[in-house]
Amino acid sequence: MKTPAWASVALGLLVACRWIGWHFQQDIKRATAYSSVGGQVVDTDCGPIEFQAAGQGVPLLIIHGSGGGHDQGMAWARPLAQEGVRVIAMSRFGYLRTPRPADASPEAQADAHVCLMDALGIARAAVMGVSAGGPSAMQTAIRHPDRISGLVLVVPIAWKPGTVTDSAPPVSDAKDAWLLRLLGSDFLFWTGLQLARDQLFRHVLATPPELIAAASPKEQARVNDLADRILPVSLRAAGLRDDTRLGKSLGPYELAAIQAPTLVVSASDDGFGTYAAAEYTARHINGARFLGFDQGGHLLVGQEETVRTAILDLLNGELSRDTN
Repeated sequence: MKTPAWASVALGLLVACRWIGWHFQQDIKRATAYSSVGGQVVDTDCGPIEFQAAGQGVPLLIIHGSGGGHDQGMAWARPLAQEGVRVIAMSRFGYLRTPRPADASPEAQADAHVCLMDALGIARAAVMGVSAGGPSAMQTAIRHPDRISGLVLVVPIAWKPGTVTDSAPPVSDAKDAWLLRLLGSDFLFWTGLQLARDQLFRHVLATPPELIAAASPKEQARVNDLADRILPVSLRAAGLRDDTRLGKSLGPYELAAIQAPTLVVSASDDGFGTYAAAEYTARHINGARFLGFDQGGHLLVGQEETVRTAILDLLNGELSRDTN
């Protein structure tokens, strides 16, 4: 008896669904394991905070961006650990194993950064805020100037007045809602990585995929690793929601109060439009250096070595200042 066509189709769909489900579960299990590698939770006066450290030398606290955690921060900054830098990468409120308190404002997060330093016995450190880590990095320098030896802001989410021209169209509320839906589901984000990675780079990571395609194999591996590390998004969802709200409600900071030597970095083709605000921020911090690129996107594709050299220049200057 001949098998009906619909039965063959149904069987094929069943097999495909089982195959997809198995691969999804395997990848999520692997991503969950990776997200905790090297991390530990320390009790501080501001509550539990997850972090990992690498290297020896001048301390640098890495404050990750949206969709991150200590793992993302360390992936970004690990090369610095080979250059005489003690890298401390932490998970912000609502990310991985750092719980979200009732007050998850950048000001409260800044105080928590100092609580982590206290728990680790670090008197002074440079602070680097990447993307959505920028606000709490700036607040750390404003609220605790005696604890900060240097400030680095990389593609920072920052405020600028309406009189300053945008460097990219603002993200609409509709797109924010779509991104939150995508980033609120492990399966949806995983599916995007499998089927529409270029679109994820363009819309979620605000980086032109054609830049990535033209980059070196090493650079392609770096940015693909950063994208893969967003999984599992379910362990980062609370922080992601806070970051989205923060991006819509930023106000001016007391930038003139920042005393630490400061480096601000962005690229004009960053799809999140950080370039204009980063340039404005650098102009209003006394003595800050602005390092701007024509291209690189939000992930600064192709610019990593230049950025790393600039960071080391700042840190080495501070190390000399502190030891004299």
